[in-house]
Amino acid sequence: MAEPQQTPSSPQPLLQVRGLSAAYGAIQALQQVSLDVPRGQIVALLGSNGAGKSTTLNAISHLIEPGAGEIVFDGTPIHRLPSDDIVRRGLVQVPEGREVFKDMSVRENLELGAFLRRHTREIAEDFERVYTLFPRLKERAQQRASTLSGGEQQMLAIGRALMARPRMILFDEPSMGLSPLLVEQIFETIQRLNREQGLTILLVEQDVRLALQVASYSYILENGEVTLQGPSHQLLDDPAVRRAYLGA
Repeated sequence: MAEPQQTPSSPQPLLQVRGLSAAYGAIQALQQVSLDVPRGQIVALLGSNGAGKSTTLNAISHLIEPGAGEIVFDGTPIHRLPSDDIVRRGLVQVPEGREVFKDMSVRENLELGAFLRRHTREIAEDFERVYTLFPRLKERAQQRASTLSGGEQQMLAIGRALMARPRMILFDEPSMGLSPLLVEQIFETIQRLNREQGLTILLVEQDVRLALQVASYSYILENGEVTLQGPSHQLLDDPAVRRAYLGA
């Protein structure tokens, strides 16, 4: 498979993945996956269920052990670093299914997002930044996370990631289980984080049409391999993509 191409005018990749392979026991989940995520852009990683999308994110975050390949973040190889060191470097994941700590309060969940940080003043500023972005979390700061709606829990998961002051966020299926209205709100937030805060984003999303509309560049995985890549607007018009993923 060809390496992702960078033109002279392309932003320097913040994240580079080269020849990434991973397995669950005897099952090969990823095979020689390579991709670039340019600094300050939204890139989508798409494909059917079981294609290896979440596995790719988990390998980048070192939540699973890569079998082969190299992962470089801001010029530094990170594939051998523990997950907490990766977070310290500014690469944070919002997991599939939200995974908030349901027996803890909203504020306690947010505090956990900043557990690697020590600057009290900056942490206080970030609480206000998150509460400005998601006013509902401020209203429910003392409530247990289990009492939140699915959309509010997704807001909390994003807010918790922001408390780490990331430079890049990996979003794993942020629309899963949400109503169309809430999906629209969550994606508006993702675009706002990219546009206003300059966050680089790698997006795994089941709604292929929506992902292609918000991402500048996209990769399509099939059976653990990248089979197609290109500018998102081109993939949106690609007949094979439309037949396979857009019902057209």
